[in-house]
Amino acid sequence: MAAPVFILGGYQTDFKRNWAREGLEIMDMFRDTLEGGLAATKLDASEIETAHVGNFTAELFCNQGHLGGFFAAANPKLAGVPAGRHEGACASGSLAILGATAELEAGRYGLAAVLGIEIMRNVPGDQAAANIGPAAMWAGHECKDVRYPWPYMFSELIKEYDKRYGLKHEHLAEIAKVNFANAKRNPNAQTRNHTFTALSFAEDDEANPVIEGRIRKQDCGQVSDGAAVIFLANEEKASAYARKHGKKLEDIARIEGWGHRTNTIAYEPKIKASEGQTYVFPHVRGAITDAFRRAGIGSADDLSGIETHDCFTPTEYMAIDHFGITAPGQSWQAIEDGVIAADGRLPINPSGGLIGLGHPVGATGVRMVLDCAKQVTGTAGGYQVEGAKRFATLNIGGSTTTTVSFIVGKGH
Repeated sequence: MAAPVFILGGYQTDFKRNWAREGLEIMDMFRDTLEGGLAATKLDASEIETAHVGNFTAELFCNQGHLGGFFAAANPKLAGVPAGRHEGACASGSLAILGATAELEAGRYGLAAVLGIEIMRNVPGDQAAANIGPAAMWAGHECKDVRYPWPYMFSELIKEYDKRYGLKHEHLAEIAKVNFANAKRNPNAQTRNHTFTALSFAEDDEANPVIEGRIRKQDCGQVSDGAAVIFLANEEKASAYARKHGKKLEDIARIEGWGHRTNTIAYEPKIKASEGQTYVFPHVRGAITDAFRRAGIGSADDLSGIETHDCFTPTEYMAIDHFGITAPGQSWQAIEDGVIAADGRLPINPSGGLIGLGHPVGATGVRMVLDCAKQVTGTAGGYQVEGAKRFATLNIGGSTTTTVSFIVGKGH
């Protein structure tokens, strides 16, 4: 990192809420999240110098664009503060964070608000699938005759792993089981009250029906409403904040490293390009190792845990070997050995992830970094990883078209 960027704190909505059923709209969610974050961090809106929002499809679900203007509408003290929106499909929130950190590192501003938001439960399921499908892939060229484009796409990833290395359903099922179990400890998780039986995760067409190809119901992340906000500061502002609130600077979470890679929008060219290479997605591995390098760490062994993109179970399966937890194609070993479990050597998605906690698309990247900050400051509550020192994120948009990874730690 060119200069340290600190995470003063933030706020997340309850991902179980259906805002449309409550008669509420996207502005209500935006305002509640911003004000919840200011209250949680004991910041005043007048202290914010720049603002960024991550969102994917507000135009399609809410007939609403131009979200940068929501900051001043939500709080009049933010009138005149520069603000803008970032879009990168499911990585939109991470792109908003990158935009804010770049401004802080450049010395343009000292304190930034980053808010990720999405409303997706205000339309029927088929319409939601249509909204988020073509818009994040090469529209008119991919999945033209597929009812559920993204389950189909990640079923293709299962097939690719199976072809190269072999892949068993029970390993993907275990990923789902871990994430749903973790979600039960998270008071903001969409599925915290869900109940399951053994058949829920089996290849049972009634209890766990096929959605597309080899993707079954429990392999899928949730369609969610939700938002998250974090407040980022340069060292000067973070030091002043620490003094004001009786903290030590070294006890405040910080972004230690980042990686950002973008590849072609279509899935098939990426797969063809990686034929004969070590990783299925070399650019995803590159984003992760870029983050490691910038954070000054050598490998995943230097992490206490990971918040990763599990829009579907094979996405997390891919993340395991791309983080270097196992050799390529051997992610099943970490699953069988319990490495990724909440009490394992390297817990993955203690929050519940996209499968258990929920996936309001534009909010996910911001929520991941917020959860990492909670972990390293010991404030994650019921899903706290004991002794957590450093956490990583992996947030992807589309078929790994946009890939962002952050390393979050605190003074060591």
